[in-house]
Amino acid sequence: MTAGQPEQALAQAVDVLLRGGLVAFPTETVYGLGADASNPEAVHAIYLAKGRPSNHPVIVHVAQAADLWSWVSVDDQTKAVAQRLVDQFWPGPLTLILKRNEAVPEAVSGGQDTIGVRCPSHPVAQALLTAFAQARGSELAGVAAPSANRFGHVSPTRAQHVRDEFADLVRAGLPVIEGGDSEVGIESTIVDLSRFSLGHGVALLRPGGISASALVRVLGEPLKGTDDQAPRVSGSLKAHYSPHTPIRLYSLKQLVQDALAWLDQNTGTVAVVLRQCELGAIQELATNQRISISVLPDDAAGYARALYACLRALDRGGFVELRWAKVPPEPEWAGVADRLSRAAAAFADSRPNH
Repeated sequence: MTAGQPEQALAQAVDVLLRGGLVAFPTETVYGLGADASNPEAVHAIYLAKGRPSNHPVIVHVAQAADLWSWVSVDDQTKAVAQRLVDQFWPGPLTLILKRNEAVPEAVSGGQDTIGVRCPSHPVAQALLTAFAQARGSELAGVAAPSANRFGHVSPTRAQHVRDEFADLVRAGLPVIEGGDSEVGIESTIVDLSRFSLGHGVALLRPGGISASALVRVLGEPLKGTDDQAPRVSGSLKAHYSPHTPIRLYSLKQLVQDALAWLDQNTGTVAVVLRQCELGAIQELATNQRISISVLPDDAAGYARALYACLRALDRGGFVELRWAKVPPEPEWAGVADRLSRAAAAFADSRPNH
C-alpha cells in the first residue's frame, strides 16, 4: 500500500480483482497472491504466475462478515464443529477444509470436491476483502490466494519479498499492497473437516500459526493425522518452502562437527543458523572467516516470525550451503519444524562430498 494513500491503493486493488487480475496483499501469516475466487480464469492466472501444478489447491480468503456456509456444503454435525473453530480462531491463521459448494468453481480446489477457507486477521487484508465483497455484491466474494512466491520457493513475509520474487509482474502492473512484516511468519494451520460426518474426526493436515494443543482445547478431543485419503492441501508436498541454496538440518553437535570437517575439505563459505541460546555451543566456529552465523529468537513464535526473512536473506548471500540447527521437538515448534524439513527435503539427494 502506498504510504499516505491507503484508500487509493485499496480501490485500485479491488478494481484489479473485479477485472480478473492479480493482487499481492499482506496477511498475518505470509503475503498472498490473490484473485477473485469465483472467477476460474482469474484463479488460473495465479497458477500460471506461480508455476503451480493445477491439481494443487489454493485457499479462499474471506472477510470477517462473510457467510462461510455459502462456500461449503456441510451437515449439521460438521457445521457445529466448524463453527466452534470459527468462533475461537477467526479471524486468524486457521484454514478449514470442508466440502465445496457446487456453485464454487473447482479451480480453487485443484479439481477436488473440497475447499480451504480462512479469514485472515491482518487489518489490511480485512480492508481489502471487505471492500472487494462490497464491490462485488455477491455471497461468493472471496479472494483465492496462495503465498506470493514461485511455486515451492520460500514464502514472502514483506512486500519487498514479493517485488523481488515477481519483478516481471510488478513491472507489468501487479499491485503489491504494503502491510509491514507478517506477524505470524509461517502459513496457516490447516484442519480437515470434510470427512467428519464419516467418522474421521478433525484431522491436522498442516501445522502452522494455531497450535494443535489450542485446537484440542476447543474441540475436546484429539486431532487425527493425515492419511492417503485426505484432501490435497496447500504446502503439503514433501519438498516445499525451499531456497535456491542447499539447506541441511543438523543437531547442534552434528552441526559443529560436520562444519569443521567440511571446511577442511572444501572451498567457499557456509551459513550457520541457530537460536540465541545455542551460541555458546559453537565457539569453535564463531571465529572462522568462512562461516557466517545467523541467530534467531529462542521462542517458537519469534523464530517463526523471522524464519522466512532469514532464509531469503541468506539465499542471496552467495553461500555454498545453509546449515541449520534443528528446532526443539516440543509441540509449539511443529509449524517451524514442518517448514524446515520440507525446505531441506528438496536437497536430500544432492549432498556434496565431505
